[in-house]
Amino acid sequence: MTPLRTIMTRDLVTASKDASLKEVAALMADNDIGNVLFMDGDKLVGILTDRDIVVRAVAFGRDSGSLAVDHATADPFSLDVETDITAAAAQMGERQIRRLPVTENGKVVGIVSLGDLSNRANGDADQTALEGISTPTL
Repeated sequence: MTPLRTIMTRDLVTASKDASLKEVAALMADNDIGNVLFMDGDKLVGILTDRDIVVRAVAFGRDSGSLAVDHATADPFSLDVETDITAAAAQMGERQIRRLPVTENGKVVGIVSLGDLSNRANGDADQTALEGISTPTL
């Protein structure tokens, strides 16, 4: 068993719930990342990805000054740091998510992306997740 803690990225970028789309996009650009987390204290309340900005905001002509959190996935799915990467990959595929917040004792301590699975995991975990994410839902 290889736990998520061994492949997760520990450097998390968070944004205020009153941050605009433009501010969050700039955070992503400045940090060379594809997601930003929204927190309420230690509780994860949302995640916004670069894809969300395009699909949920730009595609509908939303103003870049609008609240970024309004376009985020609320109460995102997460897994514990001790979860096996193969099980995590299966969950990511089933839920069609590309970024997975990782928790320890209920607190977000890292994030695992599809790229992390591909670059750092051994075995077929990345293929399992990719197949699930790439399969269209009906």
